[in-house]
Amino acid sequence: MVYASRPAGVAARAAFSVPFSVLWARVARAVRIAASSLLVPAVALAAPSAWAAGPAPKSVAVMTITDHPALDAVRDGVRDALKAAGYDPARNLKWQFQSAQGNNATAAQIARKFVGDRPDVIVAISTPAAQAVAAATKDVPLVYAAVTDPVAAQLVAAGPQAADSNVTGVSDALPLDRQIELIKKIVPTAKRVGMVYNPGEPNSVVVVKQMQDLLPKSGMSLIEAAAPRTVDVGSAARSLIGKADVIYASTDNNVVSAFEALTKVSNDARIPLVASDTDSVKRGAVAALGVNYHDMGVQAGRIAVRILKGDKPGAIAPESAGKPVLFVNATAAQKQGVTLSDALLKSAAQVLR
Repeated sequence: MVYASRPAGVAARAAFSVPFSVLWARVARAVRIAASSLLVPAVALAAPSAWAAGPAPKSVAVMTITDHPALDAVRDGVRDALKAAGYDPARNLKWQFQSAQGNNATAAQIARKFVGDRPDVIVAISTPAAQAVAAATKDVPLVYAAVTDPVAAQLVAAGPQAADSNVTGVSDALPLDRQIELIKKIVPTAKRVGMVYNPGEPNSVVVVKQMQDLLPKSGMSLIEAAAPRTVDVGSAARSLIGKADVIYASTDNNVVSAFEALTKVSNDARIPLVASDTDSVKRGAVAALGVNYHDMGVQAGRIAVRILKGDKPGAIAPESAGKPVLFVNATAAQKQGVTLSDALLKSAAQVLR
């Protein structure tokens, strides 16, 4: 193939035919581009030293085993306590939150991921979440919350806190004798107490064993119904029809997550439902004597703040949540066939009608 070319003289004349002012503008533009490209590395190198001049942000990683109102309230309380102490995700706090969606294997994966991130503190909400984190690290500070029995869950020792422990937190353990008193006030003639629970959740197993010991002292017995998965809660509750005079719901995470299934069975079969989570009252329980989970989250958050400021977890004694309060649902009582006494209604912190 033959290419045609312009004579050298023609090309030269074409180049010099461009006005001098245009050529000068082109040269000036090329100089500016070259100068700016030389300045970019200098700016990039200067930036890290400027960032390093300020304090590094603190980091808090929060995990929950599942999503339901009580555990959500704990998470919000933790965040509120951090903000009140001056740790704000918008300014100086790296905040991570993940839910395991009720799956223990997922909880273990999240725990390993958090530990790998090396945050200043991990807050684990619920017994399974706390156990997953405790199994993944012995040095990253761990603050648990909403754990019914931290000793039985092997998170802390029964005696004084070990100085080198990386674990402390807040328990939501409730005095079960008062729960039984409430059951008797709701259904004075009750002899058989039904309980749906997840046999794979340590905090629920502890409550079942304690109820088995305590109920006979009040002339009652426990009828158990296992619900290993959230989808099993409804069928487990139906198995109690004709067997239980009242159903008691502990803070079992499967049960609380699927509480509406439990409520439907109680309403349809007219079996009174008593809970230990006050948020469950608005979801259909007749009554609940329980702690304020947002306040407990604030407690856990304040412990996390102490750790962020330099305290060691082993120097912080584990705490218990505040005084239980009574919530009552008068509408649910009518649906489930019970009449609430005036004395009980007057003693309630909140009555839903």
